[in-house]
Amino acid sequence: MKQPKSMESLEKLGRVRLSRSFFMRDFLHSEISNFYGIANIPDDPDLAIAAGSKLCEELLEPLSDVFGGISIRSAYRSCAVNEFGNKHDLNCATNEKNYGRHIWDRRDENGHMGATACIIVRSFIPVFEDTGDWQALAWWIHDNLPYSGLQFFPRYAAFNISWHEVPKRTIHSYIDPKGCLTKPGMSNHEGSHKALYGELP
Repeated sequence: MKQPKSMESLEKLGRVRLSRSFFMRDFLHSEISNFYGIANIPDDPDLAIAAGSKLCEELLEPLSDVFGGISIRSAYRSCAVNEFGNKHDLNCATNEKNYGRHIWDRRDENGHMGATACIIVRSFIPVFEDTGDWQALAWWIHDNLPYSGLQFFPRYAAFNISWHEVPKRTIHSYIDPKGCLTKPGMSNHEGSHKALYGELP
């Protein structure tokens, strides 16, 4: 598929089904794009679709199946949108760091494909608000899904979830306790963590 150059071709891209429950259009919304008038359209739609399909099929669909609906806060970013966000301190890393992450239509520095979405698991909001425990969901995902990276944020326990051809399996948080929860080589990385997510499915 060529880069959309008309409303009709962009509409066609938006109708691409990435998985059973998700369409490309679900991931193209961007406040930066909307407010500043910068098009959030992939240069390489085929690569964006391939990476986004993996994200949806291997991570988002299983999450939805177990926990119910999820809300997408931020997902695909064009190079132009991400670069503007980075230069204007709008919580975007550099383009180079986001290739194979939020910038789905660029491979990373090693030539690998990847995709990231910032999501909220809606059924987990009351659990987090009652307990402040974001780690329960993090450990459930760690034990059950082939993620590459998780990064948790304080509002509603929203988190970045990444799929990658060569997964790193790292978890970080901006919620107390802040920092790195686990990564390969740490003593807590291997084995079952079921005792840490209790009554979660």
